[in-house]
Amino acid sequence: MAATLGILAGGGDLPARLIDACRRDGRPLFVIALEGQAEAERLPADVPQAWFRMGAAGAILDRLKAEGVRDIVMAGRVRRPSLSELRPDWKAAQFFARIGARALGDDGLLRSVVGLLEQEGFRVVGVQDLTGDLLTPAGTLGRVAPDAAALADIDHGIAVARALGRLDVGQAVVVQQGLVLGVEAIEGTDALVARCAGLKRDGAAPVLVKMRKPQQDGRLDLPTFGPETLRGAAAAGFAGIAAEAGGTLLLARDEVRRLADAAGLFVVGVTPSDEGKAP
Repeated sequence: MAATLGILAGGGDLPARLIDACRRDGRPLFVIALEGQAEAERLPADVPQAWFRMGAAGAILDRLKAEGVRDIVMAGRVRRPSLSELRPDWKAAQFFARIGARALGDDGLLRSVVGLLEQEGFRVVGVQDLTGDLLTPAGTLGRVAPDAAALADIDHGIAVARALGRLDVGQAVVVQQGLVLGVEAIEGTDALVARCAGLKRDGAAPVLVKMRKPQQDGRLDLPTFGPETLRGAAAAGFAGIAAEAGGTLLLARDEVRRLADAAGLFVVGVTPSDEGKAP
């Protein structure tokens, strides 16, 4: 039998998708739900779980060990808490004192968290190691394909997103007619889409491009989108969504396809080497 999987759960649907995959595979699991991040209504009530504030590092590690967890996956949106929300315990305070300035960027912080978990004897795995069907496939999903104008904007969006990623800024950008309407920062993709709704111009509609950071550890914080993002893009009048094939997570693929077809939007999986060649 596979080792017990610990799921460090933030917000959104991804933790529940992983729980479903574990149940389907018969894998034992235990969920650490992060207070102020995870959403109780999205987590099955009958799954073994415990709720902790993010700063309770010592208690979290002790509980994971007590539950026999060996493998850990991080899943779901996590908003950076303020220090007053974090309330770090002694273990967490030691951790932040040790990493210092590396905590300023998401990549540095996540890599440091992985280092802590590995020092404690855990193995950190990626979502794609547990359920490969969540990775965005290459090619067009659904009946609508990007036209020439959209392909040009996708090309530009890929270049901008990768440049932002190298600076550890964000994983998404909105482009319209060669102009960057907005880039993702701390607010997240759905808020970026809503903000850009009021900035779009007449003519060819904007596109949302999501790419993982070039230096990103594939086990951590892969860009994710799903029905909520699709609905937001449709409401904002976008032409469609382009996401890195094999480097982003697509939730509820069949529902996204149905929503995209109904709204007349494209959803396409691309790679940096395929710029301008999305089918």
